Amino acid sequence: MPRGSLIYLSLGSNLGDRAANLERAIAALPEAGVRVLRRSSLYETEPVDFLAQPWFLNCVVEAETSLPPRHLLDALQGIERAFGSSKLVARGPRLIDLDILFYGASVIRTEEIEIPHPRMDNRRFVLIPLAELAPDLRHPVLGATIAEMISTVQDKSAVRLWQPQGKILYNKNSESTG
Repeated sequence: MPRGSLIYLSLGSNLGDRAANLERAIAALPEAGVRVLRRSSLYETEPVDFLAQPWFLNCVVEAETSLPPRHLLDALQGIERAFGSSKLVARGPRLIDLDILFYGASVIRTEEIEIPHPRMDNRRFVLIPLAELAPDLRHPVLGATIAEMISTVQDKSAVRLWQPQGKILYNKNSESTG
């Protein structure tokens, strides 16, 4: 795949095996014309706006694509459809949700697509994983870095690093003393 524009995508899932849904979506990106460069950790996040739903797992992917923005959106929506994900309730539960956060330094505002993502500056579930990858990335409209946006965000919803159940990262009692 030829090199293209540097992009950042937000991925989220709150139905079924959330981690597996995210892994499958990331694995589907290259076939859709997106070369994944790096990905953030997974974060468990409290729902925002529509609160009566399960918590999400979210992450951000840094990638490259030679697809024009509108074709990239079509490709991401194709991945969502292939999962059987539907948006029956605005900002409601879904198997997978893929959003374009940034497409290089492009600013695009049409009926079909808005880049940078119009609500990302007030979404901790987007800003925190994005800051893990690119804290100094500057928003082309707001002029602030991702780190600066986190320090002023009004959203106070919970965002915590996610660890699979049963996985021990460090157990003090299992250290060798000898």
